[in-house]
Formats: sequence, C-alpha cells, structure tokens
Amino acid sequence: MLALSLLLAPALATAQSIVASPRPDSVAVTVYRDPNRGTRPFDLDWLNGYALISETRRVRLPAGESELRFEGVAGGIIPQSAIVSGLPDGIVERNRDPLLLSPGTLLDRSLGRRVHLRRTSAAGTVREQEALIRSGADGAVVLQTRDGIEALRCSGQKETLIYDEVPPDLSARPTLSIRTRSREAVDATVTLSYLATGFDWQANYVATLNPAGDRLDLFAWLTLANGDETSFAGAQANAVAGRLNREHANVQEPVTRPVLLNCWPEGTTSDTGSLYPPPPSPAAMLYAPPPPPPMPERGGDESIVVTASRMTAQLEALGDVKLYRIPEPVTVAANSQKQVALVEKPGVKVDVVYRQRLLPAENSESNAVRTIVTRNRSAEGLGLPLPAGGLVLFTDRGGRPHLIGEGSIADAAVGEDVEIALGQAPGVRAVLRVTENKKGIRRAELEVSNDSPAPIRYEAEFLADGARLKADRTLGRRDGRPLWSVTIPANGRATLRYSVRS
Repeated sequence: MLALSLLLAPALATAQSIVASPRPDSVAVTVYRDPNRGTRPFDLDWLNGYALISETRRVRLPAGESELRFEGVAGGIIPQSAIVSGLPDGIVERNRDPLLLSPGTLLDRSLGRRVHLRRTSAAGTVREQEALIRSGADGAVVLQTRDGIEALRCSGQKETLIYDEVPPDLSARPTLSIRTRSREAVDATVTLSYLATGFDWQANYVATLNPAGDRLDLFAWLTLANGDETSFAGAQANAVAGRLNREHANVQEPVTRPVLLNCWPEGTTSDTGSLYPPPPSPAAMLYAPPPPPPMPERGGDESIVVTASRMTAQLEALGDVKLYRIPEPVTVAANSQKQVALVEKPGVKVDVVYRQRLLPAENSESNAVRTIVTRNRSAEGLGLPLPAGGLVLFTDRGGRPHLIGEGSIADAAVGEDVEIALGQAPGVRAVLRVTENKKGIRRAELEVSNDSPAPIRYEAEFLADGARLKADRTLGRRDGRPLWSVTIPANGRATLRYSVRS
C-alpha cells in the first residue's frame, strides 16, 4: 500500500483542471504607430506598429490548481508583456501555447491514441476500423490495427483518419495559458492586458481647394490596420500619436504543420504527397494595398471597412502624446483596415506658393513645386494636433471633384507651420543661367515664367551662404539661406540678377 501511494502521489500532485475561455466578453485595442514608416501605404504583411490589447473575461475556476486558457488572443502577442488581474490567488505560471490546431499538430498530439481509419476501395466500398497512431507527421504515418502494422495511404486505397476529440492542449486560435490556484470554486472576472505586434495606423487626408485658391475643406480618415490573424469584434478602439520608446522583443510564431506521407520503396512519386495541404501563407490571404483614400461620402473598397463619417474620433491628452478615441465599438478585423473620421475642418485659410531650391552658381532649368502653406492655428481654421499622413487634393469644377495633386502632412503641433508639397507645376518654369565667370566670382540671372491666367507667389531658396551672394534687390532669409520671394503676374515673367563668390 505504501509503494502504491508513493507511485500515485506525483500524478495526484500534478493533476489539474483545464478551464478554457473561448473569447473575451469585452476588449479594447489601442494602436501605436510605426514611427519609421512615414506616409507610405500599409503593407499588411509587414506592420511594425503595435497594439495594447485589454480583454475582460468571465471564467469559472474550480478549487485547487487549474490551467486557465485564454483562447483567441492576438497571434503576435508578446507573452512577457501580459498582465492578468482578477484571479483570487494569483498566478503560478504563464505560457504562450505555440501549437495551433493543424493536421500535423493533431497527429503528433494523438500518438498512442485510438483513432478511426476509414478506407474506401476503388469499387466504392467503405470500411472503418480502429487504429493506434505509432508515428507522427514526419515521414510515413505508421498505424497499428488488428491486421498489423502499416503506413497510412500506402495500401492503394483512399484512407482517412477520424479523431474522436481534439487534445485539450490544441486550439484552433492563438492561446495564452496560465496556471493558477484557488482555495475554492469561484466565478471570477479576469482582465488580460498585453502588447501585440502586427498593427499600425495612419491619417489619410482629403482636401478640396476652392476656385480662388485661398481656402480648402480638410477632412481626414483615421485608418487602423490589423495584420494579425485574430479579429476583435465590438472593440473599444483607440490610436496614439507620438513617439514612445520601444525595446525589441522576440515573438514566438504559432506552429502549424501539414502531414507529409512517404511510401518508399513500394510507392511511386505519384503516391506521395500531403494528407492535408499546408495552410496558405499570410501574404496570400492579404488584400492589395489600399488606393488613395476616398472622399468622405464614397465609402471604401474590399480592403478597407469605412465607418460612417459622422462618428469622429475624439482627441484626448495622454501624457506627452495624443490619444484618439473612437466613441463607438467597432470591429478591428483580421488582415484588414478600418477607417473612421478623424478631422473635419471646412474653410481653412491657405496660400498656394510655388517653391524651388537652387544651386546659385550652376546652370539649370526646372519646374517649381506647387505647395500649400498655412499655420496650424484657430485663426486659419485649424488649431488642433495634426498627425502625419498622406493627402489627396481635389478642386470642384461643374459640381464634380477633380484630382489636382497628392502630397503629405508631417506631424504638426498647434501653432506650427503646415506645408504640403503637391509636386512640380509644369506652368511655372525657372531658368538659371551663369552669364559670367571670372576671378572667383560668377554672375547669374534667374528667370521665372508663369503661364497661368492669374498671378502666383514664387519663392526660390538658394543653397549658399548669404554672405557669398549679392543680388540686385533685397532678399529674405529662410533657415539661414537667401530667399527670393516675388509675385509673378499672369502670363508674365520675373528676373533676379546676382553674383556669387566661390
């Protein structure tokens, strides 16, 4: 009896109940931007932002020790960041379960267990018998039946394995498990918070310039991107703008395996192959990068879920950064993007300026860059933090919008200048000619032509020390460099003559 007790003691000590929480009762997703991506379009297969995910789950814990499994967490979860609260007696151990339910992992976890082997002959006769799995998914799958030992799919008949149940340590979705103890059975509300990779967000601006070119209606989408395999339905979604220090963390990828069958030497190359095909790669399931953001009234395409523009993200201060809170629950779906309204500012005062940066002592011929300039102040119709993002510019002609340019907005705090470069303007041409070069002094002239039917404001910034450049008129300064600012009449020209000491 003593020997029997000693043998049973280890098994009793390690016995524990498994409590599975299949999904959260409520979830919040706060997305942080990739600070190095700039305004490039999203690549859902390579998102370098991250998210803070907080889930609330109601669970029933038995008395004693149990394994609590949080199913349906993000596949990119950083396990070491997980915080669990609400357990009556705390946590004993925490694990990220890397094995997901797949043909290979199911077969490996069923070694030594009984399954059903179903055979279908060429004549269509179906026969089913019990079998024991003796080897796993690498190489030949060896089975033991009443008839002896054999390899799966090597009899020349169609064969299928049928399992009575899925092993409790396999889940079809990413899972985080913890080991906990409770003095008594209890219903607990548990909160799980963790960081996860594979998320990002950006602002996408849509602007309409009035015919006079002095005001524009500015609208922005907040675009959330989820490159993870997990969807978060009915989530309280937020986005954080600002740079936070982030340390690199290794993330264990979920493991799924196909079943590979070999029947050498009896089989032929046509007999071998996969019992189940491997799952498609994440890249194959992704949508193409989104097109330029649509006008607010237009909705989106297949890869973007657009929420009604009347629901606008609410701006809040969060320490030194800004938080945009989406006021209603939304679904942050797997491998997809979602857009909600972020900014809506009609009638913003702007100036349209044609700009260039020039080397003052080299011959050149080029077009000026059309640039929209304003100040982020309430006096101009703004006065709110503007997160970085791409911009498409329209103008209205005959009651229909026409695209006239694309650019981007850098992060702009309240009070800062906002400058949006829209690309070269073919109608504003600058020709720089060096007319004389002797004794270390070059004389040159810059002639700018305007073929539009309205006057324009033109600015040329010279990449030279101001003490070396002398012009035939007074020049301004920008960032310590000489600046020529002039109004060029409609269908007219303007000329600047100067000398440069080398």
